Amino acid sequence: MASIKQPAAPKVPTAPLKTPITAFVPFDYAPFPFRGLIPDSGKKFLDKVDGSRKGHVSPRDNSVHWEDETFNDNRVLLYLPQGFDVRKPALIVVFFHGNGATLSRDVLDRQQVAAQLAASGLNAVLVAPQFAVDAADSSAGRFWQRGVFRKFVEEAAQKLAQQYHDRRVESAFKPSKVVLVAYSGGYLPASWSLAVGQIGSRLHGVILLDALYGQIDKFTAWIERMHGSAFFFSASTESTREQNEALQAELDDANLRYTTKPPKLLRSGTVAFVDSGLDWTHHNDFVTQAWTQNPLTWLLSRIPGYPKTRAATAAAKTGHRPK
Repeated sequence: MASIKQPAAPKVPTAPLKTPITAFVPFDYAPFPFRGLIPDSGKKFLDKVDGSRKGHVSPRDNSVHWEDETFNDNRVLLYLPQGFDVRKPALIVVFFHGNGATLSRDVLDRQQVAAQLAASGLNAVLVAPQFAVDAADSSAGRFWQRGVFRKFVEEAAQKLAQQYHDRRVESAFKPSKVVLVAYSGGYLPASWSLAVGQIGSRLHGVILLDALYGQIDKFTAWIERMHGSAFFFSASTESTREQNEALQAELDDANLRYTTKPPKLLRSGTVAFVDSGLDWTHHNDFVTQAWTQNPLTWLLSRIPGYPKTRAATAAAKTGHRPK
């Protein structure tokens, strides 16, 4: 009897990306829309009704943010830089924007988050969900719910693979670790993602860019849990200096070591705080102008173990991009 020929194992693309890929993609596990409860208070998130419209009353000034205008965008910015090589170890950089932001105008164009990732030389992709659309609101939405952040990251692997138009690529993204970057109001969904997101050891590190406005207990608990298996970095202006000092005091009480100097590398176990020396007026530009120009490039280029090429890594550290 003739033997049955087994199908060949699926292969992933054999060459780095020749051109970058940028896409705005709807997600099932995006933070919004969200019609659940706010965990701290147990109150309904959409607590204002006007006819057929539902909205959320801001705790800041009692203004109403309507769902159809502010909390109804389930799109996520996906970016794969030129030279990204799916055959090599890769990171998924998840970026949580601050208040008053949109993915296109602010994350992509004004803050140059995708461009900064590309310039870092890191073999990584960007995943940036839309939170409140162009509003002074830090709500975490579905990331308040247990396990949703993990499901969001798992869905990102699927959606990233679809950008190759080849479902076989999904297997290459599934083991990728995650670096969570939060700016300003992004601290709230970041803190809850650490507390209830159930991402576990897949989280390689956390970066806060003038973002530590509260939830210090959740960040402290995560640093204690990671036991040297991930890194933590927080940079501040005058607006978050007090909260960063409070977190350092919590770490002192727990006998956990940290540094207040810019780290040469962001290795697992690194816990670092950098006071930029800037006052609160520099907060709005902090993603591009902080203790250094293009701080996100500076940070990502210092994560070892994930280079696209040696030339790209060297260029990122000198501030020059390869031609």
